Amino acid sequence: MTESTATTATPRTTATLRRGELAVSAFACGVGVAGIYYAQPLLPTIASAFHAHRSSAASVVTAGQLGYAAGLLLIVPLGDRLARNRLATALLWAAVPAAVLAATAPALPVLCVAAAGLGLFGSAAQVLVARTASMAGAERRGRAVGTVMGGLTAGILLARVVSGQVAALWGWRAVYAAAAVLFVTAAVALPQGRGEPRDKRPTPVEPTMRRAIRTGGFAAEPHISRASRPRIGHLLAGERLLLARCFSGFAIFAAFSAFWTPTAFLLSGPPFHFGESAIGLFGLTGIAGVLLAQPAGRVCDHGHVRPARFGFSTLMVVAFVPLALGRGNLVLLGVGAVLLDLGLRGVQTANQQQIYALLPAHTHSRVTTAYMTCYFVGGAGGSALSAAVWAAAGWSGVCLLGAAFAALPLIPQVVAALRPRPTTVTGSEEAS
Repeated sequence: MTESTATTATPRTTATLRRGELAVSAFACGVGVAGIYYAQPLLPTIASAFHAHRSSAASVVTAGQLGYAAGLLLIVPLGDRLARNRLATALLWAAVPAAVLAATAPALPVLCVAAAGLGLFGSAAQVLVARTASMAGAERRGRAVGTVMGGLTAGILLARVVSGQVAALWGWRAVYAAAAVLFVTAAVALPQGRGEPRDKRPTPVEPTMRRAIRTGGFAAEPHISRASRPRIGHLLAGERLLLARCFSGFAIFAAFSAFWTPTAFLLSGPPFHFGESAIGLFGLTGIAGVLLAQPAGRVCDHGHVRPARFGFSTLMVVAFVPLALGRGNLVLLGVGAVLLDLGLRGVQTANQQQIYALLPAHTHSRVTTAYMTCYFVGGAGGSALSAAVWAAAGWSGVCLLGAAFAALPLIPQVVAALRPRPTTVTGSEEAS
């Protein structure tokens, strides 16, 4: 297929994304992913309710993130074979009994199982991200994915805020009862009458995306697999850029989770002594990420992917300075949380813009699986490690851990920048 053919095919794909569908998809993404985060501001209360150690209560968050990673690995790839809108709806319906189990859990292990189920079925959010990426044309893919990712970000943000308020009024179990209602609402709202285009032939990267990749610092033509259904392992082995972005996603979400998981413990103790409501309201600092999602997508659509990713990665490292200094200062904690969230959303948008431009639309569910599985495995690792570090080294240890994770994606970029430039782009630079 020639480039001119690919170009004329783009309007057909763009036309399939109706006005209003992005808003519904963003809402459903937010509802799906929120199930993982309801527990974060409630961890002190949950630990008290089950007479458990606080580090044990943190396993509820870890279980949700691991369940989400399992859903990405086992369920999201089905979107390349099934209609993604129907698959997402089925997952949202399946999350309802998991939320009911969480609301009635008699013991902490049962709550962990329910949280894992909420994570597993909450992977509907990434099915919808892949659907959006495949239905939006090249000229607006960054903005479309950024909009849906903004809904996902809002779900994480509001999960913390709303769960704190609801728990303060009616107890932590009411949070999961309300979640069951939201899952039903999202499942009913998703359109079921039509699906995305099902062109199974491998197609070249669109010309617009070729220019975006070049201006992002990748002069070589991106490789397109010849297999019509490449497995996830083959995608990772054959696409060094995808592998590098998976590593970046792992590290940035580990840093993010390393901060947020023990934050409830910090705020519930001296000098703050916050209850569930106040801890939940602190989550409003994440609104910066919601506001950034679309602007970051526009920056990437204009070909500034590489500098944007470097800048936002650096911002995440810098964020841990006010976080560490804010051990007893709420203003500094808020500033650090805003900077950390801005950095995370910017890197996330840049990463996804590149990986979706790298391969044709019929592989997007598997590309999503590869990237987001690494992303949430990193989040689970960051949550688990930060709970242990909090118990052993306190808040300073948590901030050092988070900054170390955030700095990892910068290492290959700094090394590539310091290395003398060859006449051609090398494989190591291409993956940086």
